[in-house]
Amino acid sequence: MSRARLPGSASRSLALAAVTLVVISAFVAGSVLALRLHRPPAGSRQAAGPGLRASGTPASWHSPPKSPAPVLSPGSSPPPRQHRDPFGSAGAALASTHPGMITAAVYDVDTGQEWSLGHGPAQAEASVVKLDILETLLARYRDTVSTLPARDLASAQQMMEFSDNTAATALWLAAGGPGEIGSYNATVGLRDTALSRCVDCREFPLPGWGLSTTTPGDQITLLRQLISPRSLLTASQRRYALRLMENVTPSQRWGVSGGIPPSVTVALKNGWLPLDAAGDDWQVNSVGWICGDGRDYLMAVLTTGSATEQDGIDLIDEVTGIVWRNMR
Repeated sequence: MSRARLPGSASRSLALAAVTLVVISAFVAGSVLALRLHRPPAGSRQAAGPGLRASGTPASWHSPPKSPAPVLSPGSSPPPRQHRDPFGSAGAALASTHPGMITAAVYDVDTGQEWSLGHGPAQAEASVVKLDILETLLARYRDTVSTLPARDLASAQQMMEFSDNTAATALWLAAGGPGEIGSYNATVGLRDTALSRCVDCREFPLPGWGLSTTTPGDQITLLRQLISPRSLLTASQRRYALRLMENVTPSQRWGVSGGIPPSVTVALKNGWLPLDAAGDDWQVNSVGWICGDGRDYLMAVLTTGSATEQDGIDLIDEVTGIVWRNMR
């Protein structure tokens, strides 16, 4: 029996339908195989996709997915380790038992952390005011150290390396006295430092600039001008000031250098002053920068109430030794 022939258009339609059916069948088979290959093990939870909770319900817009932990690029360094209070219980015990007053501050250069010890009013600066004199003098010239007059350069070395009072008085006047030094202090951010208004003060045998008062926090602010590229001082001026402070005469290398290995860089300025005629109440201070052996920090310590100058020195050495050990 002969078969009826379909028109040409119908024949082509059937052929196209057959091809489409084959393609759909292959796609379904491939999808099933992919699902089997990627199916999580029995008992495990499949991670929710973007915008979904694990249950498959929409995530709240107020609770976005947590950001992934940052990945350090090759060659980058991890963030610096945060320190605990370097004064610790030992420093607090010293401050509470000392018959006078101990106030101190530490600033960690790497982390930007700052800590303080003790409470009390601003204290007499004694010779640590010489750092303030030097910075103001340098800032007035603003360019390079070489622009300073030769006599000022000589006086600066005597003032900082040997704590010479005659040189300090000459530079106090050259820097502009309390007016100009006060303006510099206000510009860099000192808040609690009050400069003496006299050099020859009544009933005080030493130069009056030593009676200027300050706090450890203000001294940290002043020290930061020596290490910050955003300082009012140029890079060459900062290096010059630090070099003077690194080369103080051996008999004055105490204070913030106490208990610190000789291999570590210490740039410091100390001050000492009898507060009464009997000489049994000493103001002893030390400020400076300590860098090396995995540490980089600024420190300022102000003390009163020591019976002798040496007692005050020993006290500051003990405080700075505590900080050095705790900053590792």
